[in-house]
Amino acid sequence: MFLDEPQGFRFPERVTERQAMLADASAQPLIEWKRALVARRQTKQPDIYVPDFDPAEGGIGARALLLLETPGPGTIPSEGGSGFISVDNNDMSAKHVWQIRDEVGLHEGVIAWNIVPWVLGRGDDKPTPPDLAQGAMETRRLMQTLPDLAVVAVCGTAAQRGWEKHVQPYLDKNGPVVIPTWLPSQLAFNQPGKKEQFTEALRRVARIIN
Repeated sequence: MFLDEPQGFRFPERVTERQAMLADASAQPLIEWKRALVARRQTKQPDIYVPDFDPAEGGIGARALLLLETPGPGTIPSEGGSGFISVDNNDMSAKHVWQIRDEVGLHEGVIAWNIVPWVLGRGDDKPTPPDLAQGAMETRRLMQTLPDLAVVAVCGTAAQRGWEKHVQPYLDKNGPVVIPTWLPSQLAFNQPGKKEQFTEALRRVARIIN
């Protein structure tokens, strides 16, 4: 469950509170999964940085996955970010997701992640085809740890390309419902209809899991 207002991580004490939750037993499976991911990648990427899953969210019991493209600056501590992939981050994309999740009643049973889960550049680089291929392989591994997963909202054209080429072919007919939609960025939401379409996508997610 997210905080009671958007961009809650603009307050450092709230980030500290969330960091303390990483010690909770419920957070450990995804922490271990992330550690294993970093260990697999470090031989080729010694400086790899992967933000943490938000321990206040659905964990391995999540029924919905919001899959975006890459971690942004709001997740990177060296850039003033929180260190989490979180709807409570202090950036406009997180604010939009917070507001729309609140509007459609999508409060529980969700985790957010990125098809390329490691930071590219300073958090503003676009993923290349090799990035998407390698990230999608890790996405498939992640999905194997989410036994109750019912729906995936794939957000952004890059994430959709990676999904269609490197994830969808490996899913069976009993896999989760897949809902393609836009990134929740300010750039996207400035374009006619995209905010409304994103809202409808999350409304569909809420109907599936609530």
